[in-house]
Amino acid sequence: MNINWEFVLTSLPLYEKAAWLTLKLALWGILSSLLLGLFCSVILYSKVKGLDRVVRGYIELSRNTPLLIQLFFLYYGLPKIGITLSEQVCAIIGLTFLGGSYMAEAFRGGIESVSKSQIESGLSIGLSKMQLVRHVILPQAFSVTLPSLGANCIFLLKETSIVGAIALPDLMHVTQDLIGMYYQTFESLLMLVVAYLILILPLSLFLSWLERRVRYAEFGN
Repeated sequence: MNINWEFVLTSLPLYEKAAWLTLKLALWGILSSLLLGLFCSVILYSKVKGLDRVVRGYIELSRNTPLLIQLFFLYYGLPKIGITLSEQVCAIIGLTFLGGSYMAEAFRGGIESVSKSQIESGLSIGLSKMQLVRHVILPQAFSVTLPSLGANCIFLLKETSIVGAIALPDLMHVTQDLIGMYYQTFESLLMLVVAYLILILPLSLFLSWLERRVRYAEFGN
């Protein structure tokens, strides 16, 4: 099969611009979902009356509805009640809403892995519940949670391929437009695959390195 290199070179600026937008959305979505997930996991651990039920309901709703439906609700549904958000804001909120629930479950698993003896020891020396979470539980939970957090980060980066459904010129949207206009299907999909590899592979390698570093620090190897 002959590749139309002229088309590839001509389309590169479009893919570069779309890749930066995809990366921007992914970074905001990942950071926001990490914060939201941590907050939710602390609420669940602390068993804050009333809020823990709200958090559980949010997690179930988020994990059992597709991102595409969430984006459609934000972008097309909210204006019906007078709330209009830009495409990028809708995409970031959607990624945060979806990712926060997965991050919360990952953090919760790490928190529950901390032995009761260490928790009891912290309480016996006078640490408050929040001090216990900050100084004893979260540092240990992080090393256990890191593989799951890393997988969720990569998952969210790949989920950005959905945001083109609300007219954002991300990588997938640009690819669909080029295929529709020029019928260069193979070349367009090839550039799409390469673009996602360029974005995801360094993140995957960094997370693998970080996981090894945390494991070595934990066990002193």
